[in-house]
Amino acid sequence: MKKIGLVGGTGPESTLMYYKELNAGIDETTGGKNMPEIAIESVNFRKAWELVSAGQNKELADYLSEKVHNLAAGGAEVISLTAVTMHMVFDAVEKNTGVSLVSIPQAVCKEAMKRGYKKVGLLGTMATMEQDFMKKDMQRAGIEVIVPAREGRELIAKRILEELELGIVKESTRQEFNAIIMDMQQAYGIEAVVLGCTEIPLLLNDENCVLPCLDSVAIHIERLKELALDEVL
Repeated sequence: MKKIGLVGGTGPESTLMYYKELNAGIDETTGGKNMPEIAIESVNFRKAWELVSAGQNKELADYLSEKVHNLAAGGAEVISLTAVTMHMVFDAVEKNTGVSLVSIPQAVCKEAMKRGYKKVGLLGTMATMEQDFMKKDMQRAGIEVIVPAREGRELIAKRILEELELGIVKESTRQEFNAIIMDMQQAYGIEAVVLGCTEIPLLLNDENCVLPCLDSVAIHIERLKELALDEVL
């Protein structure tokens, strides 16, 4: 089995999900015979977020590249960033390190195509909703990607930063997110919603969301499992 390397800490709550689900999932898939070796390079979330907010993409890419280098040097073969927002510098990190990273946007795109969706909504941080790094793979595949109106984007970004990143999950916030999703459905006819921040699955899932969810964490974890187990199964 290949060793998994995670650039974590962006934020801590989603990193916990990755660690727990990769262990449990591979254990189950192998019939209780194997659990993965996982290395985590956890970044300073506050530092990373300041670089994102200031638009300092080069500095952010350099910071994340250092973590990827450390993982590769430690023997990790399946390496990924555990945050959608950090994919804003995905190409630069790959170029800096020479490491082929396991992309969240690409994994989500493949799943959306598999399900036959033609129009989806996208929730995430402000950078994820307003930039194209989470959208471009789906758009190239002929899938239209809709984001909330400005007011909705600001509310979602605020709730992610002030609540979900800290592990705070409120029913009132779930209702707010569902209302925004319903608005997009009524206005644009979206068929599903991409949970495009790795903390949003703390709040929404297929059971409590008004539309089917493309859970970026669950989808990405499945891809990591497949790659790690490639030589085992």
